[in-house]
Amino acid sequence: MGSVQLQDFVAGLVGGIASVVAGHPLDTVKTRLQAGQGYGNTFNCVLTVYRNESLTGFFKGMSFPLASIGIYSSVVFGVFSSTQRFLSRLRHGDAAAAPSLADMALASVVAGVISVGIGTPVELVKIRLQMQTQPYSKANVKLNSTVPGSPVYRGPIHCLRTILQKEGIAGVYRGNVAMLLRDVPGYCAYFIPYAMFCDWITPDGSISPNPFSIWVAGGGAGAVSWAVSTPMDVVKSRLMADGVYLKQYKGILDCMLQSYQKEGLKVFCRGLMVNTLRGFPSSAAMFLGYELSLKAMKRCQTETNP
Repeated sequence: MGSVQLQDFVAGLVGGIASVVAGHPLDTVKTRLQAGQGYGNTFNCVLTVYRNESLTGFFKGMSFPLASIGIYSSVVFGVFSSTQRFLSRLRHGDAAAAPSLADMALASVVAGVISVGIGTPVELVKIRLQMQTQPYSKANVKLNSTVPGSPVYRGPIHCLRTILQKEGIAGVYRGNVAMLLRDVPGYCAYFIPYAMFCDWITPDGSISPNPFSIWVAGGGAGAVSWAVSTPMDVVKSRLMADGVYLKQYKGILDCMLQSYQKEGLKVFCRGLMVNTLRGFPSSAAMFLGYELSLKAMKRCQTETNP
C-alpha cells in the first residue's frame, strides 16, 4: 500500500473515532425511537432515557463502536479515495485529476458495499446493547428466559459471543440487506454533497477548504445523507434489535410489512429529526478529523522528505 493510500486509511480512523464521540448520544435516542416502545417523540425519549438511566444511558454500547468504527471509517474513506483515484487514472490518466460526479457516485457505491461486511456486526452489537434495558411488552408472544428490561449482555464481547452461539454467523449479519440498501444510497448522499458544499463554501482562490468550511460541509452532508437513509435505517434497526427478548420478524420484507401494517407509512420516518440532527455534528467531526489529520500527515511527509 502506497503512502497516499495509507494516509487515507489513517485519516479515516481519526475521523471515525471523532464521529462516534460526537454522535453516539443522539444515536442511542434514534435507536430507541425506531425500535423501542413507549417513547412518543424525541424530547420524551431523551427525558425517559435520562430519568431511567442518567447520562450514562446515552452512551450505552459506545465502547464497541469506539474501538471498531475507527477501523470501519478507515476502510470506508480508504476505499472511497482509492477507488476515486483509480477511476481518475483510468479516465484521465492522472490519479490526482478532479473526479467527475459519476466517479464520485461509483466510488461511493463501492465504499457502501464494502462497508456492510465490516459494519453489520458492529451495528448489531451496538443496537443490542442500546436496546437491552428498554421495556418490552407484547401480548401473546413467548419471550426468552431473560426478563424484559433487565440486561441480557454483559458487554460487547459477551454480546457478540452470545449471538454467535445462538444464531451463528447468519445472526451476526442479521439486517445486512437492509444495511446495504441504507448505505449504498446513503454514501452517495454523503460524499457527493460534501464535495459540492466544500466547493460552494470555500472562498475563491483558496487551494483547499478551511476548517470552518470542512465543518459546515461535513455537517450538511451528514444531515442530507441521514435524511435519505432513514427509511431503511428504521428497518435495519428493527431487524437488529429483534432477538434481544423475542423474535418478531422473518426477514426484511416481513419487517417492512409488519411495520407498515401496524403504524402506516409514517413508521419509515421514525427518528428522521434526530437522525438529521445527529448527522450534522457526527459527520462534521468525521470530515474535520479526516481532513485535518490528512493535512498534518502530508505536511509531516513534506518536512521529512523535502
